[in-house]
Amino acid sequence: MTVADRSVDAAGAAPALATDEAARRRTFAVISHPDAGKSTLTEALALHARVIQEAGAIHGKAGRKSTVSDWMDMEKARGISISSAALQFPYGDSVINLLDTPGHADFSEDTYRVLAAVDCAVMLLDAAKGLEPQTMKLFDVCKHRGIPIITVVNKWDRPGLEALQLMDEIRDRTGLEPTPLTWPVGIAGDFKGVLDRATGDFIRFTRTAGGATIAPEERLPAAAALAQEPHYWQTAVEESELLTAMGQVHEQSTFLDGVTTPVLFGSAVLNFGVHQLLDVLLALAPPPGPRPDVTGAPRPLDTPFSAFVFKIQAGMDSAHRDRLAYVRVCSGVFERGTVVTHAATGKPFATKYAQQVFGRERETVDLAYPGDVVGLVNASALRVGDSLYVDEPVTFPPIPSFAPEHFAVARAVDSGRYKQFRRGIEQLEQEGTVQVLRSDLRGDQAPVLAAVGPMQFEVAEHRMAGEFSAPVRLDRLEYTMARLTDREWAKVLDRESGVEVLERSSDGALLALFAGNWRLQRVLRDHPECVLEPLVAASS
Repeated sequence: MTVADRSVDAAGAAPALATDEAARRRTFAVISHPDAGKSTLTEALALHARVIQEAGAIHGKAGRKSTVSDWMDMEKARGISISSAALQFPYGDSVINLLDTPGHADFSEDTYRVLAAVDCAVMLLDAAKGLEPQTMKLFDVCKHRGIPIITVVNKWDRPGLEALQLMDEIRDRTGLEPTPLTWPVGIAGDFKGVLDRATGDFIRFTRTAGGATIAPEERLPAAAALAQEPHYWQTAVEESELLTAMGQVHEQSTFLDGVTTPVLFGSAVLNFGVHQLLDVLLALAPPPGPRPDVTGAPRPLDTPFSAFVFKIQAGMDSAHRDRLAYVRVCSGVFERGTVVTHAATGKPFATKYAQQVFGRERETVDLAYPGDVVGLVNASALRVGDSLYVDEPVTFPPIPSFAPEHFAVARAVDSGRYKQFRRGIEQLEQEGTVQVLRSDLRGDQAPVLAAVGPMQFEVAEHRMAGEFSAPVRLDRLEYTMARLTDREWAKVLDRESGVEVLERSSDGALLALFAGNWRLQRVLRDHPECVLEPLVAASS
């Protein structure tokens, strides 16, 4: 089913249609620390929406399936997400735009881009580990961007912390007041079901073989729950009453204001609590609203089409070697074939090849509305952060690059494949897989790759060999930090030992690289007027 299934003929699309269809959309990201079960939850949501028949396992063992959102070879082999993925599917009368994100800290930059394109976030916590470092960073990013957060305590089928202890941790460490919508019946490791705090009913779950199919649910009144699970039920009721007495009850206004976070309990691998999460997303998550442009002025939903690019991905179709630009529709109605304006250049851009994305699978999409994610094929002129519009010009805020902390010189193993080497490096830079830095001294045959984390280098090496048939050798450099500078000071800094100035290919910015903070401080001491501006930190 495509986005256009409930739409009118494109020729008759009206501004009111954009507003009406936007109200049906829910665009959100699933974010977490690595191994909290994020990709498993993504798969379970698609299963419960009945757009896949059976959930895959994320383990990289022979004979096991990968999830629809983890399609890259490295993701299948390692059982982790290293690239964000978009899945769109209908649920009831609504349309879900679900963006899975990398959990590993080395790919924080990709996660940050995705968070620029969503209206809500589902934060997944491991019941045994609580708030881990990457979880806290993502909480901070969401809070900074004003993104409402729904929290899901996952893996309640395994031994873990006490539920009340987790609520205290959320409050103390994030500043958000947790307002549970469901409460576990049974301790962590002995999961019977959940107490629906709104109705007082017991939702009992039944396991299925391997959690590959939808887990049957049975809704029981309180009296029946007490008869079947007397100890666990009574404990759940008492703890829920304690939460109520403490004022931990959901209020929509405080949730949207980023003061509270609704909480659900579940087990993604067993498909427990997933149906409740889908219903909560439709009921509570905000639909797309007016997006502020670069000046801060909101772009109304019913104005002509506008969108921005938040991700570039290649290698999804090995047969065609195409390149996909993911755009978030912000206003108006997208009609395939429309010639839009590329805000960065003022040049026209044709949208003949537009696709709806479901993991790696794609199909042509004719219409899309605010909140939808559209894949534009072979959009070589587009970069991450670029804006597109029809009729009424608009530029949306840029998506900043993070401050790299790891640097390596890339050299082609086979000098006879230099064209493939150059093409591959350019592709990785355009996608934002790594930042590419150059200088006249090093030359084009030895660009410097800059990364937030070392695993980005592994991805670059893997893709250069596999996708571009241009294996590379990466020689690590001693630099550990970068600062923005200008051309005047670049000449001074290049004469300093332990410092090198390189130009970033994507935007021409000059980055001064330092071999440690001590070197930076010494330069600042010797040249107090030196222009050295910090880049966005990965934890921002």
